[in-house]
Amino acid sequence: MRSSRIPVLKLVLGLGMFAAAFCSEGVIAEEGRAVVWPTQGWQTSTPEEQGVDSAALAALLELGSRNDFDSLLIVRHGKIVLDAYYAPYTADLPHVVNSVTKAVIGTLTSMALQDGLLKGTDQRMLAFFGERSAANLDDNKKAITLQSLLDMTSGLARDGRAGVNRSLESTAGMERSRDWIQYILDRPMAASPGDGFNYDSGNAHLLSAILAKVTGMSAEDYAKAKLFGPLGITAWKWRRDPQGISTGGYGLALHPRDMAKFGYLYLHNGTWEGKPLVSPAWIDRVSHATVDMKLSFAPEFRYSNFFWARPDRNVYWASGLHCQLVMVYPALDLVAVTTGRDNCPVTDIVDAIPKAVRSETAIQPDPAGTARLASVVRAISTEAQVEVKEAPPIASAVSGKTYTFSPNPLGVKSLSLTFVDSHPHYDFEIYSRDPTRGAEKISGPLGLDGRYRRGTPTAFGVITVKGRWLDEHAFEIERRTLGEDGRIRTWTLSFDGDKVSLRGKNYEGVDVAIDGQSGG
Repeated sequence: MRSSRIPVLKLVLGLGMFAAAFCSEGVIAEEGRAVVWPTQGWQTSTPEEQGVDSAALAALLELGSRNDFDSLLIVRHGKIVLDAYYAPYTADLPHVVNSVTKAVIGTLTSMALQDGLLKGTDQRMLAFFGERSAANLDDNKKAITLQSLLDMTSGLARDGRAGVNRSLESTAGMERSRDWIQYILDRPMAASPGDGFNYDSGNAHLLSAILAKVTGMSAEDYAKAKLFGPLGITAWKWRRDPQGISTGGYGLALHPRDMAKFGYLYLHNGTWEGKPLVSPAWIDRVSHATVDMKLSFAPEFRYSNFFWARPDRNVYWASGLHCQLVMVYPALDLVAVTTGRDNCPVTDIVDAIPKAVRSETAIQPDPAGTARLASVVRAISTEAQVEVKEAPPIASAVSGKTYTFSPNPLGVKSLSLTFVDSHPHYDFEIYSRDPTRGAEKISGPLGLDGRYRRGTPTAFGVITVKGRWLDEHAFEIERRTLGEDGRIRTWTLSFDGDKVSLRGKNYEGVDVAIDGQSGG
């Protein structure tokens, strides 16, 4: 990179981005050209030096703002040209990737095949669970293969219904069970294996259990040895089921830059630093997926090996609920990553990203486009200042009081808000959904200036809370867990002497009102 462009690069990418130091081993020739390997960290570049238009990237960031993105990252020719984070989410936090976890499980399955631990994807699924019995057993269930699990064509269904939108219902039932594998094995069959697409996380969880059986370790530990380690991924979180099996359909959390490494492995046909990690035949099946997902909103989408694809557009991607995407564009030598927390216009995103590419080689600098991109990056990286009302007299009266609640749909056992303090804060107790466990205590700072304050770390993010007075008696609380997808949770508290009324949505998104009482 020419030294005269370094200030421009810092301006465009400065918020949350840093240039990685590389040793000579970081560049290896592949098919006659130099390939930059990000094992120890990503190199960065201005967009135009990699043939990408800065103004188009700014438009992509604005699309992300309209759709509740948490981050957007683009790699071209092995270098990051955009790495932006939407406040209050920041680059230092891992992000729950939801069903991108499935693509990781699929990749580990391909590695187990290469290691000789699995004989082939035509192996029957039930052969790995000989110690168990399965309800609703018939010839169709006996015919389920590893490949039909990978392609979501196993025929397993809940209540006999199929489709992407039924997955959450099946997942809820699985989560409530004490033995997830048994719950999945006992499901009825909706179709013969291979007869139709039926998206369900149970397929991937069965494969996670199979990986544990054949490798002698959890899918997480196998990933650490075979996938995360070689790629230089050192920080992640991964849920496990009640039996200790790594969740196969969701539950993994990664940093966006590490999500990009996963995509970069596929971009380079399964090779990393000259070493084959994933079979090219496996990736060819992904990129030329043939399973018709039968999506009314995207009839051209196809599926295979836990990846989504548009073979007609030469793009495929790992996809997670609420816009966790790892997109691979082989013809453009490009990987794009999004994380989010709500809406996801997948078709718009997949189609918009290639439009930012102008050339295979560098293009002329665009000062106006660079300035626009820098402006948008600054805007999304800074939490907006919201005007708040002055605290009413009742704030002093209720500050520090503890209000208790009978068991209720919101799960709140007690709450206390401290307003009159140099460090305003909250203290909650949440009833456990597990009757064998006591209430969970959550405490942390409370932002009263219209901005979130970071508090309690959880398994998959950091709880942030802010609040504002709506009138003389009502106070609104907004809670977000950074790095965890999902909408902002809002509670409205109405104080009346020693009583409080709390309104909010329960876990199913239904409006609920509960009443609490203080001890005086």
